[in-house]
Amino acid sequence: MKASKDTLKEYKKLRNFSKTPEPKGKVRRTSKTRFVIHEHHASHLHWDLRLEMEGVLKSWAVPKGPPERPGIKRLAVQTEDHPVDYIDFEGLIPEGHYGAGMVKIWDNGPFELLEMKKEREIKFSLAGKRLKGTYYLLKFREGRNWLFFRGKE
Repeated sequence: MKASKDTLKEYKKLRNFSKTPEPKGKVRRTSKTRFVIHEHHASHLHWDLRLEMEGVLKSWAVPKGPPERPGIKRLAVQTEDHPVDYIDFEGLIPEGHYGAGMVKIWDNGPFELLEMKKEREIKFSLAGKRLKGTYYLLKFREGRNWLFFRGKE
């Protein structure tokens, strides 16, 4: 999950910044560890989990919404890294552009990386307004699919 200068290459390739309000951004390390969950009314309603790591926002699309209590498991599809500046983004991505639709912040706050094993298992703590507690992302063997769930406290 290491970020490099090319980490945002896919993000930038998918967007026309002269026609969309999304931040162009760059890889930028901060002393913060934050998360945001965007509610994204695109072609299909979904939520985007973004964790500030390695100077970018590591991102996963969660089709059925974040698990708010233990026992709920959700599919999370890893998407392209986003610039850290995207953490505050809300707005309308115009029709005809990648991700067209309304994007608004559903939850945000600090997060703490508790453990990462072979970039396939991520254990972290969220301290948001809606989501609080220990969460897990477990990568399936192939592809970009992960399992996202809240741990039992």
